[in-house]
Amino acid sequence: MSQHRTRRFVLGGLGALLAPGLAVAGPPQVSLRPRMRGDELARIAAGGVDALIATSGLSGEVVCAVADVKTGLELEASGGERGLPPASVAKALTALYALEVLGADYRFPTGLLAAGPVQNGVLNGDLILAGGGDPTLTPDDLAVMAADLKKAGVREVRGDFRVYEGALPFVASIDPQQPDHVGYSPAVSGIALNFNRVHFEWRVAGKGYAVSMDARTGKYRPDVAMAQMKVVARSLPIYTYEDLDGVDRWTVASRALGEGGARWLPVRKPGAYAGDVFRTMARSQGIVLKAAKPGVGPAAGAQVLAQHESQPLEPILADMLKYSNNLTAEMVGMTASTAYAGRPDSLAQSGRMMSDWAAQRFGMRGTDMVDHSGLGDASRMTAQDLVGALVAARNEAVLRPLLKPFGLRDAKGRVNGSHPIKVDAKTGTLNFVSGLGGYMTGADGTELAFAIFAADTRQRSRITRAERERPHGAQGWNRRAKQVQQKLIERWGALYGS
Repeated sequence: MSQHRTRRFVLGGLGALLAPGLAVAGPPQVSLRPRMRGDELARIAAGGVDALIATSGLSGEVVCAVADVKTGLELEASGGERGLPPASVAKALTALYALEVLGADYRFPTGLLAAGPVQNGVLNGDLILAGGGDPTLTPDDLAVMAADLKKAGVREVRGDFRVYEGALPFVASIDPQQPDHVGYSPAVSGIALNFNRVHFEWRVAGKGYAVSMDARTGKYRPDVAMAQMKVVARSLPIYTYEDLDGVDRWTVASRALGEGGARWLPVRKPGAYAGDVFRTMARSQGIVLKAAKPGVGPAAGAQVLAQHESQPLEPILADMLKYSNNLTAEMVGMTASTAYAGRPDSLAQSGRMMSDWAAQRFGMRGTDMVDHSGLGDASRMTAQDLVGALVAARNEAVLRPLLKPFGLRDAKGRVNGSHPIKVDAKTGTLNFVSGLGGYMTGADGTELAFAIFAADTRQRSRITRAERERPHGAQGWNRRAKQVQQKLIERWGALYGS
């Protein structure tokens, strides 16, 4: 998909206005097409969408909206103009933003540059590893770049080794309210490696534990010095973190380790992490580099010695939506903001830039984002806003092919592969927050765009930072929220798509 095409779908979508239908308690009096209305349909329609939500017993608020994709007519809504945290459903908007601003074929560059002349295999100046916002960079990619550096004739670097990560703002944690050790809220900057996660592994050794911190892939396992772990005799807290002397210093409770295991921990110093690993890869090529230092932007005229380019943006977005990767969303979103209106000063400013774009392109005036992943619960999005954007996007078949199929379940909670309603959507889950937005196709082929947001912000506000991983009552609440989502989808399928 060319950039011209992605711009055209948004401009064309402005003409396909979402008709402002009424938020009614029951089904519309006039259907878009004749359909049978039997006893089962009467049962589903009885009481309307508000009654369905009220009888769910779910605390907090539930808002929703649904529209016919072909006509843009809003069919039903409840509180659809009220903003709630969208959680990871926000990534659907981020995907539209990036496709529009960057284009589906955009690739993220990572370069090795010489700040000085190369003579007889010696670089008389600094070597700069310059990040270009690639969220998918791996140690394997750095290994290829190190080999390319050798092929370029460099065997010695007399100057410093520097890592430039200033292409994007530095963010210490996507959501500072999350516990230090959760891998889904790492630091963000203009360079990332292994999604800014470091692999921590432990095993019993003698009377204690042997631990390792590395940046492993399927092919390599380079140890890192910028992240260190110490096992401490205690029960709680399980992990502690401290930024000390430029090193991510962790401790872990010995009584939580058992015989052995592993987990990914977040990286708080992306530049140091990438520099640490690249030094290892360069050393394997016989090129010894000094310890990495922060780098300023490459000077004009700097010689490019090697460059890696990511895969195109479109498959990166498909993976982001499938696996709901927060780091990818933030790096892609901030890169789009930089191209849209200039480099933002912070993640929050970039979120506002995306919100401004969404208001201009889709009329999403009730949406106010503080990030691009939806991890920050201060973000707000309305169901009617999202449905309007989904209708406009579907006119050019931009988003639905990237969304993950969402399986509806039977009475025993099992995914029902033969369910007559087919759904492609983005889910979103935080503690006491649940969202779902996307497209559904009814049994008769009618395609609808929908959004459902549920949140108990009062319950969520009571969670302490230490409890964020598994707070009391959150699992049951989120399970009931998903049941409400399915009932709403089945209602709409029966009323408008059968």
